[in-house]
Amino acid sequence: MSRLPLHTLPAFRVVARLGNLRAAAQELHLTHSAVSQQIKQLEEQVGFELFDRRGRRIVLNAAGATLQRYVEPALTRLDEGLRAAMATAKGDAQRLRLTLMPSFAQRWLLPRVPSWHERYPGISLELHTSQHIVDLAHEGFHAALRQGVGPWRGLQAEQLIDSPLIALGSPAAAGRLQGRSTDALAEEPLLGNNELWERWFALGNCQVAVNPVATFNDSGLMLQAVEQDMGIGLAREVLAADALRQGKLVRLSPWALPDATAYTYWCVFPPELAGWPPLLAFRTWLHEELASSLQGLPAMTATTGRMAPPDAATVSVVKSLNRRKTDF
Repeated sequence: MSRLPLHTLPAFRVVARLGNLRAAAQELHLTHSAVSQQIKQLEEQVGFELFDRRGRRIVLNAAGATLQRYVEPALTRLDEGLRAAMATAKGDAQRLRLTLMPSFAQRWLLPRVPSWHERYPGISLELHTSQHIVDLAHEGFHAALRQGVGPWRGLQAEQLIDSPLIALGSPAAAGRLQGRSTDALAEEPLLGNNELWERWFALGNCQVAVNPVATFNDSGLMLQAVEQDMGIGLAREVLAADALRQGKLVRLSPWALPDATAYTYWCVFPPELAGWPPLLAFRTWLHEELASSLQGLPAMTATTGRMAPPDAATVSVVKSLNRRKTDF
């Protein structure tokens, strides 16, 4: 096969998206004839048709759709590379486009954006939140913060932090639990996933009926509910770190479900961007900030159940939760 005529690919990309030569010509600021000729040249060069002609519409066939899957991310990356090169040449600020989960953005990243800006004033962050996996190349993102086990095809994955699931309540909930055993947590309104709660109670061989009053598709929303004393929640320590430090949340037990059962956090990105300075800087900063955010938390020990720094009510609650044989 002869070499691919690269100059025809932008026209191919737009025609494939719009399905109309005239509309593609207007977007590309070319004549209808020029766009038609570029598509014809591309098909002649590859040796097979890429589109089916249906009246005024021109629709990708199976071969064309296959080619588009490779052309689109390649051109997107070239466009981004050109913008980055122009910014470097002009000395302008660079931009890092990142997609991540709403809970991680709300509970952890956003409060630390000022720290990022202070350290890297020349690299702006463009944040996109989504509950769904986003095609980085197709959507033009440089990296994603994801939760799961992977692998993610075509992407390099870097594990960020072990963040177990811990039992959390409001200060008022901690007061209500004072002097009661661990299984008393089940008498409180439970928030979150039924299976995870069952695993959590099973850590201490507690035989309790688990029936959460509400489930959430976003951990950030659940933590807000816990802070408002709507119930007891299981959440990742890293998401609760700031609220624990501020006293808005109280950890109710030293026991926790490890990340292996609750999915861990990853930074994923195209392998070719691994050494790109803005992304490299972000990954380094991310690891440092994650480690720092978990330092100095009010923490329990598995032997005494004490929290440090403790207040009298919290110490009493935690000790009582570890008093019986069924306790954690």
